[in-house]
Amino acid sequence: MPRLTTESFGSGDQSWLGSAHGINEARTETLDISTFTAGTHYPDGYIRSGQPVAKVGGVLVPYDATEGTVTGAGIIAGHVLFDQKVSGTSDFPVPLIDHGRVKASKVPGGFVKPAAAAKLSATTIVYV
Repeated sequence: MPRLTTESFGSGDQSWLGSAHGINEARTETLDISTFTAGTHYPDGYIRSGQPVAKVGGVLVPYDATEGTVTGAGIIAGHVLFDQKVSGTSDFPVPLIDHGRVKASKVPGGFVKPAAAAKLSATTIVYV
């Protein structure tokens, strides 16, 4: 008898995508899981699709939405394209969308489109 296992994935809600533009060109980046908080960023064991991230020191960290922060974690690098299962404490690769259209009101975590242009300087995302 073969040993079959069942694996479930996150909710997979991509309603935050404003168009299909950019999803075929998502690039792979490394997510630094030690900078994310289990209860806040992945309460059910998954980094949510649409999670806004910044790139600091060559790895992805949670985006700092504080309007006055326009360096490091305060510059949005993009959004995690698909739900990503967190397993352990090792950093892992994720697909990052850094151009296209994004429905800001649908991004998880109460995201608001940054007002400062400097916060958007690393992407070509149009927030609708």
